Amino acid sequence: MSNWTLAADQKNQGTLEFEISREKVEEGLEKAFQRNKNQVSVPGFRKGKVTKAMFMSKFGEEALYQETMDIILPEAYETAVDEAGISPVGRPNIQPISMKKGEPWTLKAEITIAPAVQLGEYLNLEVEAADTEVTDADVDAEIKRLQDGQAELVLQEASVKAEKGDTVIIDFDGSVDGEHFEGGQSKDFSLELGSGQFIPGFEDQLIGHSAGEDVNVNVTFPAEYQAADLAGKDALFEVKIHELKRKELPELDDEFAKDVDEEVETLAELKEKTAKKLTDEKESAAKSAFEDAVITKAVDNASVEGETIPEAMIEEDVHRQSEQYLGQLQQQGISREMFFQISGQTEEDLHKQFTEGAETRVKTNLVLDAIVKAEGIEPTEEQVTEEINNLAKQYNMDATKVRESLSDSLLKHDIAMREVIAKITESAKTK
Repeated sequence: MSNWTLAADQKNQGTLEFEISREKVEEGLEKAFQRNKNQVSVPGFRKGKVTKAMFMSKFGEEALYQETMDIILPEAYETAVDEAGISPVGRPNIQPISMKKGEPWTLKAEITIAPAVQLGEYLNLEVEAADTEVTDADVDAEIKRLQDGQAELVLQEASVKAEKGDTVIIDFDGSVDGEHFEGGQSKDFSLELGSGQFIPGFEDQLIGHSAGEDVNVNVTFPAEYQAADLAGKDALFEVKIHELKRKELPELDDEFAKDVDEEVETLAELKEKTAKKLTDEKESAAKSAFEDAVITKAVDNASVEGETIPEAMIEEDVHRQSEQYLGQLQQQGISREMFFQISGQTEEDLHKQFTEGAETRVKTNLVLDAIVKAEGIEPTEEQVTEEINNLAKQYNMDATKVRESLSDSLLKHDIAMREVIAKITESAKTK
């Protein structure tokens, strides 16, 4: 039994009062007792052999209330939510109202619910078609990129003047107002001129100079420079150029083609293969862009009650995005602790990154959920089983383990989302 009441002057917040039957409480108490009896010592009983009656007599059932609540609350809360017909977002604040011995338990949950969505047009939409044409210039640019990748750095004579794109081997020593600063010195540093590795103006002042020269480089640190004690200050770098190296590109001929791709024999074949690869990439990108544009238009055509997304939904999305990101890193062997140590970020910094775009993501999910209901999309058990098998194959896991770790409701939600996106996209047209 549950009772949902909206808070005064609130459209998305309220209180859900619900009851857990005495039968469910007793089931929870039994499970809690079984979990704890091996840790209880009672004179006259060996550890783990104390009877439930003796335990209750000595400690009272109240000693098991917290663990009992942990056992029975999730299912009871989910049932109450379903009975009330609401869609909670974020974490509820649940407090007991009554937990008297021998009686049902009564609790209340302070809840934020998802706002109502008013759908607009979402089928047969028209969006701009993305360009999928691959030109000769596109192919030439890709071949040039491959050519640059095969370039060799060749040591130049002392008479050769440095140009943009050249690499110089330098010593440098930086100072501000005659005082040397930490991190301003290095020896035998390899720097590609024009790469933007150093602060603006540094690399440009080495252009036109040769190996063996000493160059005084005068620069001003950016106002937003990471080291606050240097931000906005003028600095002098005394630079010694030891070596100058220049890229030498291989000839664009059949030998070059075979070097970069062992499956081709001629430069013409390489260009043909490159054109196909670029076409496939553009078509794939165009398909994704088309899908994104259609969904964006469907979302723009819809409106959310109150025109604002509850803060609890924003926070939930940011938390979920952060955890998914860290989970992906974990699969690559990078732990949470390692990531924060390497990146120099905090958990709060990571959350700030995902805050941008969170409102759009939440509205998109709300609209797609509303379309799922409007279209009556109900994934079948066969689809759920297929989804579990696909996930098990993808992550090299046992299907039983996948089913244990993911609820049917979550799996059905993901399936329904894919179905509704396919339905919207397949009905759309290009201008």
